[in-house]
Amino acid sequence: MTASVLRLRRTAFSYLLGLGLLVAAALVATASLAAPAWAQNTGGPATEGPTGGQVPGNALGNQADSDMWRAVRQGEMGRVSIPDARAGQLIQSEGDNWRAIRNGPVTVYGAWAMLGVVIILALFFALRGRIRIDAGPSGTTIERFNMLERTAHWITASSFIILALTGLNILYGRHVLLPILGPEIFSAITLAGKYAHNFLAFAFMVGVVMIFVLWVRYNIPSRLDLKWLAVGGGMFKKGVHPAAGKFNAGQKLIFWAVVLGGISISLSGLALLFPFELPLFGKTFAALNIFGLGLPTDLTMTQEMQLSQLWHGIVALILVAIVIGHIYIGSLGMEGAFEAMGSGQVDVNWAKEHHALWVDEVRSGSKRQAAE
Repeated sequence: MTASVLRLRRTAFSYLLGLGLLVAAALVATASLAAPAWAQNTGGPATEGPTGGQVPGNALGNQADSDMWRAVRQGEMGRVSIPDARAGQLIQSEGDNWRAIRNGPVTVYGAWAMLGVVIILALFFALRGRIRIDAGPSGTTIERFNMLERTAHWITASSFIILALTGLNILYGRHVLLPILGPEIFSAITLAGKYAHNFLAFAFMVGVVMIFVLWVRYNIPSRLDLKWLAVGGGMFKKGVHPAAGKFNAGQKLIFWAVVLGGISISLSGLALLFPFELPLFGKTFAALNIFGLGLPTDLTMTQEMQLSQLWHGIVALILVAIVIGHIYIGSLGMEGAFEAMGSGQVDVNWAKEHHALWVDEVRSGSKRQAAE
């Protein structure tokens, strides 16, 4: 046998061996691809459906994935190794409730409340007109509020107006202003409004404390207030002037609305300014539960923040609606009213018609001082 024949045999053997290896590799690959499909068609334990929440064969654990994700969706707390335990909650389900209430009833009813007040005042002005001084201006004035009282009023009023405008922008701005101004201008205004809202809140708190200290003794309810309310303060009929002291029943209602509402909105505002630091609602609900209300008391700090934001918005919208009416009566709605907080001096005839008892007190006090 010659050398050329041997080389030919070795070459043929090499080709056959290579071809065999390729065929074997193809068979192995085909088998591995077909294995999952084969396993799905077998009747083994791994292919049985979950029964009673348990996964057969413990292939995925003791419970089905659906049970785990259902618990996550319901806000189940897990365990984490980092200091912030709140990270153990993947989904905070109450956020859906917060968003639905804020973007639903709070936004819609708040808008209707403010619009309703404006419509009622417009109708009242159309039918009644401006409330004039029936006896006409006397040309003589009497001091209604001193400088300190006017300062307290304007600190509270000016800060509240800015807080109201910036707060309403947060609630309604993206629906009203954003399409008109565009994103750049709107974002700049909103950012500036946010800072103004945060810092002027403290001026409002100071103003509320000042007016409470200065005027609380004049705003204690009395039987006289019922008589004033019975005739609507004389605002609906010309020539009707129920007796009143320094503050009539309507002004007393506004005073207590501003004081109590101001305290409430300040507390919820502080909770928002210092997040996760002031839990207010759990303790409040616990106190209210003595009346059998069954309110939840074991609240997370995230839930506390959401409740603070909702309460802040609700009280603010109520105060805005009330203050709109107050601004109307103190300016366009009644002749001679603005001077009380402008210069502090009001016409004597105006004072006699709207605060006759107070005028008598001032004059009797002046006479006593003159006698002494």
